Amino acid sequence: MLTPCVGRESTLDRVRSLLDAGRWVTITGAPGCGKTLVARHATVGQPRAVWVAAHRQPTLAAVVTTCLDAIGAEMAPGDSPSMALRRALDGQDLLLVLDGADAIDGLADLCEELIESTDRFRLLCTAATVAGRPAEQVIRLGPLPVPGRNDPLEGPAVELFLARIAGAGGHPVDLQRQGPNVRRLLQASGGLPLLIEQLGVQIALVGVTDVTPTASLAEAVHTSYDLLDDRQKECFRRLAVMDHPVSLDVLADISGVSRAEAAQLASGLARRSLVEVQSDGRFDMLAPIRSHGRSLAAETDDRAQAMAGILRWAERVTPSDNMSGAADESWLREMGVMRQAIAAACADEPTRPLGYRLANNLFSSLYTAMRAREAVEILEYVLASGDGPSDIGAQVARRAGICASEVRGTYEGMALLDRAEEHALTSPEPTSQRARNASIRAEMHLDAGALELARAEVEWALPLAVDDPYVTRQLRRTLVDIRVCRGEFEAAEALAEQVMKDAPRDEQWIALSARLLMGTVAVEQGRYIEAGAIAKAAREHAIELAEDRLALLADTLLRSVAATPRSQGVHEEWLPWGVRLGVQLQDARDLMAADECRRAAGLAADIIVLADSIKLGRDGIEARLLLGDALTGCGEGAQASAAYLAALRQATECGFPLRAADALDGLDRTLVAQGSSAAGRCSAAARSLRASRRAVARQRPGSTRSRSCSARRTLEPMTGPRCRC
Repeated sequence: MLTPCVGRESTLDRVRSLLDAGRWVTITGAPGCGKTLVARHATVGQPRAVWVAAHRQPTLAAVVTTCLDAIGAEMAPGDSPSMALRRALDGQDLLLVLDGADAIDGLADLCEELIESTDRFRLLCTAATVAGRPAEQVIRLGPLPVPGRNDPLEGPAVELFLARIAGAGGHPVDLQRQGPNVRRLLQASGGLPLLIEQLGVQIALVGVTDVTPTASLAEAVHTSYDLLDDRQKECFRRLAVMDHPVSLDVLADISGVSRAEAAQLASGLARRSLVEVQSDGRFDMLAPIRSHGRSLAAETDDRAQAMAGILRWAERVTPSDNMSGAADESWLREMGVMRQAIAAACADEPTRPLGYRLANNLFSSLYTAMRAREAVEILEYVLASGDGPSDIGAQVARRAGICASEVRGTYEGMALLDRAEEHALTSPEPTSQRARNASIRAEMHLDAGALELARAEVEWALPLAVDDPYVTRQLRRTLVDIRVCRGEFEAAEALAEQVMKDAPRDEQWIALSARLLMGTVAVEQGRYIEAGAIAKAAREHAIELAEDRLALLADTLLRSVAATPRSQGVHEEWLPWGVRLGVQLQDARDLMAADECRRAAGLAADIIVLADSIKLGRDGIEARLLLGDALTGCGEGAQASAAYLAALRQATECGFPLRAADALDGLDRTLVAQGSSAAGRCSAAARSLRASRRAVARQRPGSTRSRSCSARRTLEPMTGPRCRC
């Protein structure tokens, strides 16, 4: 009775289909992936299948002789074995299975000759390599999918694992209690059925906790390894020490060869199924194969050479300065390799300055691509590795603070800014470094809604930045944002024009940021067509520059004044909080426009909790106003009043007069609905707040204008630090 072929149902169907349509099919894959088992299941039901274990034969002549014996043919006097085999197969309706067909030199040539000189018999081979002949049809067998860290313990690998334990007489495994151990063992198996089955047998004997991943594949892997030439063996060992999939460029650097030569080396390894070629063209190894490769590399200097290679690659592909970088950099697809390169550099004191420089130079690309989580992990790792160069230590700590505030909470980066202050005191330009630190503190206060603290930081830092044009522009941009929040629109627009005029060509992102703030002013003053034009132009320019962060902010502003859908490809769970909540606020407004007030209220309530927990005060005010509007639309006047009062209190404390006016308008509507004699007083106070600023009232659901228009004409604040200093 055959062992069940778990998880290979579609593969079996394809093998049978190819055998019906063609004459030569090869099942290939890494050692232990179950090629032989698939072949045995695929031949079940075949009228006449002849099985030959080619891998057990020492020579090609022995394989031919074994085939003749299996078929039951005899050699005529004077015949050669290969001629006798051709004559025996010609006209025969049988399936010849050669298990392990790549183990014998010359066997591929024989297979091609047999197919060309006969007309009916079919050939099924299992091999770690393919013959590459025109008549050959190939099915590549991969490992079984293994549950990831956060995936449920289910799927074919788990089914095979549990079935093998039961088949070996073991006790049932409690996946709830033994889940971490089971997951560890399955991941160590690389999804190879052979290893999974061996692990199951071990567990049946000694239990889950006492089992270690088996190394029984080493012999099979080493057999394939021995067939490589010296350069391929070296490439295999160096690739094995890499922790992540690598591109052809990285492979060339770690192997010390040209890109064309690396392609040839990789092709040789792939033919032996020692590497996996991913859909994006990168090369990876299954865990058991990698483990064997590392054991081989331990006896050589290949690890040191591979680390030197990825450092060469990292230096070549990262931006040459610490302010450049966009979201379309090629190395962003290989962050695992980049992390390994930085870790290798930081591990030794002589190369630690290189680790600092690499981490610092890749920040801008990660930031504009909104990959702040990866950025803070890398920067904190570098800081923890030991002190680096004094000239960039403050910048690395400061940038870690920027990202920490975005992914953990607005003020969570303050401790890292304190460390940046320590580095600044020993840097060649302490005054400029301290001004840059202050600019980031100002952004944090601004996002928290502490406008006075933000203004104080800007005013303190501007005299220090007199000789630093970049940080002067950044401080002025922050001051524009503060003035927009306070409704000081005339001064804000004048300063924004100055920021845009002064921004050089390599700092277009800061000009775009200032322009988006002018779009926000246009929204506040009811100039919706102008705001839409600003947002659309800014989005197109940001896309052209691969400034993903600013493109998304521009898109969100455009959504607030026009009935445009959210941009495709936005995965909000990966966005930094300061950007994510702004996108979610606009999502809630879109729900209001679609008359889905209850869903909008639920989303607004979620945003309030998040904004309060991470201290994003501006988003908290916006979410409370939106919650009040949604509850009003649901007919929940009393609850809406509570939301408006909370928004009014927070807006007043933070110094956001126009948001206070919005809250007063909302309260007035609830008073009108209640028939209160105080109705009208709140709206009068709101008009007074707006009059001197030439601002317009927000349109709310239930007003005289259409609900679709009213739900969209709302202000979207820009949140999150926007400084790369």
